[in-house]
Amino acid sequence: MKTLRQFASGQAAIPPATAWYLSDLGEFRGKQELYTHQSPQRLKALREHAMIESAVSSNRIEGVSVDPARVRDILVSPKPLFRDRDEEEVRGYRDALAWIHAEAAGIPLDEQSIKRLHALTRGQIWDAGQYKEKDGDIIERYPDGRERVRFRTVPALETPARMADLVLDWRRCLDEGWVPPLIALAAFNLDFLCIHPFRDGNGRVSRLLWLLQSYQLGYEVGRYISLERLVEQNKDRYYETLEKSSQGWHEGKHDPWPYINYVLFILKTAYKEFAERVGETKAPRGAKTDQVNAAIEQFAGEFSVAQLELRCPGVSRDMVRRVLREQQAVGKIECQGRGPAAKWRKKG
Repeated sequence: MKTLRQFASGQAAIPPATAWYLSDLGEFRGKQELYTHQSPQRLKALREHAMIESAVSSNRIEGVSVDPARVRDILVSPKPLFRDRDEEEVRGYRDALAWIHAEAAGIPLDEQSIKRLHALTRGQIWDAGQYKEKDGDIIERYPDGRERVRFRTVPALETPARMADLVLDWRRCLDEGWVPPLIALAAFNLDFLCIHPFRDGNGRVSRLLWLLQSYQLGYEVGRYISLERLVEQNKDRYYETLEKSSQGWHEGKHDPWPYINYVLFILKTAYKEFAERVGETKAPRGAKTDQVNAAIEQFAGEFSVAQLELRCPGVSRDMVRRVLREQQAVGKIECQGRGPAAKWRKKG
């Protein structure tokens, strides 16, 4: 709300870096239809993999994780049997994604839809789909026991009115053209996180809304490349830009551009990866092989088979090991040690 209201005059000065992101994203969006007419089998595999990655990564950012060996049972089985709440919440996020993927064009961006997304991600907990009843600040806790208030959120009593204003400002911003739509998307996301309308689960709902709004604006890369996985891989930058852009938010004196640029950076990174996997691939290979090889490329140093499996949820251990052997045979990677705990690294 506070950020979108800053743009209400329609006179926002867009920083050069932001303008470059918008230009690049416009170019990628222009090629999107070309990419999505490539190999149907490859696109199907990318969609399935992105769904799994997104559910796992978005929850893991918030400290909710599941055993990699259980991922397929939880996310693919029609009626999974949950062992704990973490598994239920990861499956709930997957169900929310499925709703967005199937019906994005017809889902209104209103409070009812936002509450439904929250209810899906929180399972059967008592306040699923309900705004917070008590004030709750965002606290950062350190290993030595110290803690600090990272941000003071909107009080519980003010939350319903602030959320109603946020939804209204989103519609007005698009209708009246206060700023380009992608900037409005990122600004909405920042305002939502600053309001912090739910007791828990705000980060996950914010990423689902990001995906939903992207689809409604015509940017559909999140169907094929997990935005949540990219946020997790750039988690430090996520928290850093969010803190910078939230300072002075209550007074309307904050600088939203660090966080806005972060959102645009994630979208651009997703499109670049999509182009590399589909748009510029000359010869088709196995989709799961591509997924494992792409995950290997993301490691800067040594990695274990277990770490690689975490980057490739839904891919069997046998497949992961087969790809490792293939890459080792052609001299691209090497193994440091023996046994399950052995480390691997890229050569050169």
